[in-house]
Amino acid sequence: MPHRDVPGHDTPLHRDDLDAHLDSLPTGIVQDTRRLGAAGPGQQTSPPTTERLDPAPVEPGDGLTRGAPAHVGLRPPSYPSQPLRSPSVRDGDCFAALTPAVLLDGAQVGRLTVRAASVRGDSHNWEGSCRQDSVAVTRIGPAEAELLALAVADGVGSAAHSHEGSYRIVIQAARHLDREAESRHAALVARDESELRAIANKAIAGAVGALRLGPEHATTLHVLLVPTDPRIRERVLLSVGDGGLFVLRDSQWHHASPVDDGSLLDTRTEALPHAYRSVKARLLRSEPGHVLLLGTDGITNPLTQRDPAFAQHLAQAWGGPQAPSLSDFLWQAQTRAKSYDDDRTVVCVWEGAE
Repeated sequence: MPHRDVPGHDTPLHRDDLDAHLDSLPTGIVQDTRRLGAAGPGQQTSPPTTERLDPAPVEPGDGLTRGAPAHVGLRPPSYPSQPLRSPSVRDGDCFAALTPAVLLDGAQVGRLTVRAASVRGDSHNWEGSCRQDSVAVTRIGPAEAELLALAVADGVGSAAHSHEGSYRIVIQAARHLDREAESRHAALVARDESELRAIANKAIAGAVGALRLGPEHATTLHVLLVPTDPRIRERVLLSVGDGGLFVLRDSQWHHASPVDDGSLLDTRTEALPHAYRSVKARLLRSEPGHVLLLGTDGITNPLTQRDPAFAQHLAQAWGGPQAPSLSDFLWQAQTRAKSYDDDRTVVCVWEGAE
């Protein structure tokens, strides 16, 4: 098609017109060589030239296009690896319809690096139901007693509104834990596990009471509190239900969740709101070079399967001294294993050396 409507296309551009045109272009579109040098007295200036700064072509196999998430085992899971459909607002549950399939977060606090991802499971992708897991990454307490608060929650599948319960509990738990952050920090420094347990029960009970959760909102909850002061090596884990904490050291994953005291026959059935009086707490110590992994059972279950391929894969991916980028972490967190199709939520913490 002829360019009759383009000013100056059919006639040569004057120098002043070309200057004005170049100056009007957004930065980075062209390189204006007028500014690369200036003519001295008696020298003739060359006409301005432009060099297009087009991006380098993307070649196949350069690693920028990942395709389907990796899997362990001889065959991939039967479910497709991508969302097929999602709930509709017309279904009557706007919260479910507007819950994203993926949440991705991260933080850098001093020498602590955090990566977090919550991903809708393969079975929910297939069914078109929403993600029932939730995650939170935040800081609580004053500067002199600051704690990094990391939380994951897994809505119980049989509860009609557990997706809403998991979302609300991680937020409300952070608020209530912040109210007594100084006391919690002091108990942590003193290594007073009984006091930490008492404060934890009070905070979680307060969060449940404030939310007025019912059985239809049933959800697990795990909160890891990490002091941002690098001189304090203690951390505390608060747990209700399945999922929990693992520590990666020497290329091996070690289970670090609180052990049942025997008062409960089956801790896997524990969930809020009815279990608000049985929050378990564990005090632990970590060192630079360790990787802390907090997760729902969508990731902790395959970590503990008899076939070590999944655990070894993530140990290799996350065992280095540097935390992965957010996009790499999400990709790695989506590693698939046959028969493990639940929602998956994971938060990892890396600590750099002094």
